[in-house]
Amino acid sequence: MENALITNSTGILFILAGNAALWFFLQKKTDWKLFNYIPPLIFIYVLPACFSNSGLISSDSPVYGWMGDVLLPLFLVLLLLDVDLRSTVKVMGKGVFVMLIGTAGVVIGAPIGYLLVKGWLDPQAWKGFGALAGSWIGGTGNMAAVAEGLGTSGAHFGLAVIADNAVYLIWLPILLQSKNMAGWFHKFTGVKKERLAQLKSAAKELVVEKGKPQMRHLLYLLAIGFGVAWLAGLLAQNIPELPPVLTKGTYKILLVTSFGLMLSFSPAKRIPGSHELAMALVYLFVARMGAKAAVSGLAGQAIPFVAGAYVWIFIHGIFILIAARLFRMDIHTAAISSAANIGGAASAPVVAAYHDERLVPVSILMALIGYAVGNYAAFLAAYLCSVVG
Repeated sequence: MENALITNSTGILFILAGNAALWFFLQKKTDWKLFNYIPPLIFIYVLPACFSNSGLISSDSPVYGWMGDVLLPLFLVLLLLDVDLRSTVKVMGKGVFVMLIGTAGVVIGAPIGYLLVKGWLDPQAWKGFGALAGSWIGGTGNMAAVAEGLGTSGAHFGLAVIADNAVYLIWLPILLQSKNMAGWFHKFTGVKKERLAQLKSAAKELVVEKGKPQMRHLLYLLAIGFGVAWLAGLLAQNIPELPPVLTKGTYKILLVTSFGLMLSFSPAKRIPGSHELAMALVYLFVARMGAKAAVSGLAGQAIPFVAGAYVWIFIHGIFILIAARLFRMDIHTAAISSAANIGGAASAPVVAAYHDERLVPVSILMALIGYAVGNYAAFLAAYLCSVVG
C-alpha cells in the first residue's frame, strides 16, 4: 500500500519480528487453551496481512525482496544440516519406505484434490496447493520455500495456511488415537513382534542433542548459509527456465536444498544452534508472506480449497495404510510416518511421545527426512496441479 503508515524497512522488520515473538511469548508464558487449536503460525501470518491491507505497513517494500533472496536460502540450509539419513535408515529400516510412500500419496493426492475443486478457485490457486504440498511433505520451512520458488501470492499462501491447520485439527487426533487400534492394525499388516522390540531398542541409542550454541557457532552457520545462498543464486541464473514451475526461483531453491543435503554429511552438521536459528527465520518469513498478501476477493475460496485438502489427506492416508501392509509395519511407525509428513518436526515428536516416548528421537529423524525431500517432491506436486489446472 503506497500510503502506508510504516514504509521504512527497519520498521517493517520490527513489526514482523515483534509479532512473531509476541505469539511465542504468549504460548510459553500463558496457559491459554487457544494454542491447542490455533498455533502461533496462524497469528504470525494473519496479523501482518491485516497490517498491510489496512495501511499500517507497506505491502511492497524492498525489504520483502531482500528477505526472499537472503533469509529463505539461509534457513533452508540450516534446516537441512540436521538431516541424518544414515541413522534414520539404520533405526527405521523399511519404515522409511512407509514415510516415502506417504510422501508419494501427498504428491499424487495434490492434483486429484485440486482437480475436484479448481472450478471454485482462482486459476493460480494451484500454486497454493504447491505450497501446501511443501508443508505436508517437509514442514513450514519447505512451505515458505516452495511458495517463493513458485511465485505464490500472499493470498494463495494464506489459503494454504488455513487448509494446513484445518486438516491438522482433524488429522492429528486420528494419528494420536491410532494407538488404540494397535491390535487390529497389527493383524492387518502382519507385523512381527520382533519388529517392535528392535525399533524401541534401536531408538534408545539415538543422540540428537548437539550442545549449547556459542557465538562462534552462529557465525559459522551464517557464513555457511550466506555462502550457499550466493552460490545457488549464481548457478540458477545460468539454467534455462521451463515455466510455469521450473523458473530461476525454483532452481535456486532446489540448488540450495541439494547443497544443504551435501553439507549434512560434513562436519557442519555438528554445529549447535542450526535448527533454532533456522526456525526463527522461518517464522519471520511466514510473517513476510502475510504482509504481502492481498486478501480482498479470496475469502470465498477458503471452503473449496479446504475441501480439496481433505480429499488430499484421505489419499495420503490410504497410501500410508498400503505401505504399512506391504512392509508389515506397526501402528507406531505408520503414525509417525504420517506425522513426519503432514505435521513435520513440530508434530512428529508429539505423536511419537503419545505412542511411546522412546520413539521421539526416531520421529525427529523422520521429520528431517521430510525436510530433505520436501522441496523436490512439492515442486513435482505443484507441476501436476498446474497440468490438471
